[in-house]
Amino acid sequence: MRRETQNILLVLLGGALLKIGVNGEYLRYVKPAQQPWVIAGGAVILLLGAIAIVRDVLSTRQAHVATVAHHHHAARSAWLLVVPVLAVFLVAPPALGSDSVIRTAAGAPRPVAQDAAAFPPLRAGEVVPLTLTEVVTRAGWDSRGSLSGRTVRLSGFVVHGKEGVLLARMVIRCCAADASPMTVRLTGSDAARYLNDSWLEVTGQVVPGTAVAANGYTPDLTVASLRRVPAPPDPYEY
Repeated sequence: MRRETQNILLVLLGGALLKIGVNGEYLRYVKPAQQPWVIAGGAVILLLGAIAIVRDVLSTRQAHVATVAHHHHAARSAWLLVVPVLAVFLVAPPALGSDSVIRTAAGAPRPVAQDAAAFPPLRAGEVVPLTLTEVVTRAGWDSRGSLSGRTVRLSGFVVHGKEGVLLARMVIRCCAADASPMTVRLTGSDAARYLNDSWLEVTGQVVPGTAVAANGYTPDLTVASLRRVPAPPDPYEY
């Protein structure tokens, strides 16, 4: 690869990192706490690429006229390589969704067992908003039954699996590469009419005893209401 191409790729990579760091698209790849590092990394790479370009331009001006003419012609062809780079770095892929849940569910790491004392009482209220991680861990290991008889509100995307219609969220600990799914099975509703990756807000009650090792700690949720909602800016749980 020619130096001109290397420098251009550095500038594009740095610019792409800055772009996703500023507009929030970095949340498709890493946790929110990583934003300063994404922006700083993009700025450093962009600066290095710019310095390299300036240095090469100054060096070229001091070269022989014939060498300059040949070099300029070769550099123009290097720009053709920019097209696939733009496609990779400037067209953001979607967040992980139903395909990832189906592919990883069988071998995905499950929530770590916790002592019942680790679960504080749910706050008062007719409907309690919870994350899918909170629901799954409480359903699987809270022997005090803090979810029994309580109506919870969840949001996630639809997954049509072998065991029925699931509501899912991907959980990441560092970045999207280590993502694993958290799921509940929706029962007693018309959730089946929604396509994969449709985002829903659901209220309902967890059926006690349904989150067991045999089903990957996926509890049943008897749905009281549901509605379609836009995908959130940050689709992951942490």
